[in-house]
Amino acid sequence: MKIRNIAIIAHVDHGKTTLVDQLLKQSGTFRDNEEVNERAMDSNDIERERGITILAKPTAINYKDYRINILDTPGHADFGGEVERIMHMVDGVLLVVDAYEGVMPQTKFVLKKAMEAGLKPIVVVNKIDKPAARPAEVIDEILELLIELDANEEQLEFPVVYTSAINGTSSMDPDVSTQEKTMDNIFNLIINEVPEPCMDSESPLQFQPALLDYNDYVGRIGVGRIARGTMKLNEMVSCVRLDGSIKKFRIQKILGKRKHDGKHHKIERGIPPDLLRTAEPPRQRMTDQKPDQAQNSRHNKRGRDAMPHNIPCLLVMISPDLMRYLNRKTGWNRINRTAEEPLV
Repeated sequence: MKIRNIAIIAHVDHGKTTLVDQLLKQSGTFRDNEEVNERAMDSNDIERERGITILAKPTAINYKDYRINILDTPGHADFGGEVERIMHMVDGVLLVVDAYEGVMPQTKFVLKKAMEAGLKPIVVVNKIDKPAARPAEVIDEILELLIELDANEEQLEFPVVYTSAINGTSSMDPDVSTQEKTMDNIFNLIINEVPEPCMDSESPLQFQPALLDYNDYVGRIGVGRIARGTMKLNEMVSCVRLDGSIKKFRIQKILGKRKHDGKHHKIERGIPPDLLRTAEPPRQRMTDQKPDQAQNSRHNKRGRDAMPHNIPCLLVMISPDLMRYLNRKTGWNRINRTAEEPLV
């Protein structure tokens, strides 16, 4: 079975998770009599209550002879780090943009991360059924943004599909009357435009977690992509940390999506470019790697380099408190008046 790895990125409330719902439903992932909640990818209570995606989550879709691994990502700026971490796990991105709102601040952020990773976008103009939709202007905005982000020639030649995710329709034409009750247009673009990943299963194992999950029975779970080699259950591997230290441990559990129900199941082995979940050793970091031979870990040309590690920091701005100069009666801030007028 051929594999495609792709992430869905967008500004908040532009319809990413709703689009994933339709892709799951129309691919036959769920049974016809199965009850499926709206926004099935929003798995925790806070996400369902707020109606936003907070954590990036993987799922898998079987379409024809392909398995499409999809990473749903948050669109809110406060959770942008989730998008940044998963870019090395995929080979292409679906950029979802509202047909009326167009390019928004978080659109620029997530697209910048995709450009830095060298990924080619597939543009999905969503909510095309809005009365005030302006698809032509939105495409121009995206093109201008790509030019601003120094996209290469291949990235500028992006394909476009027009959808209404809430209605489960899509079309290659911006005319809303051409919308059809199918998502095959998106599936075909993913198959044809997203490059096939490298499948080197003979080299030493290299697996780097990009996301962390937790299970009450297993404990911490690392979610990542196998860059090369084969991961086997109960195999001894080496965890190479950023400081160069090596910790050996046994792979106790591997979870992957091999069935049509879209759920994680226990598997015996994983090969590139699978997106897998594995039980983590104590104090595992998302930037650590698991090569089965330490000397082949980080700079081997047949694998991938360690994921860039940005040290978290806190920005503190210290400035005079000008609120006491606010004229409560008129609502004007006296600091913005003429320079000659005294403040006290």
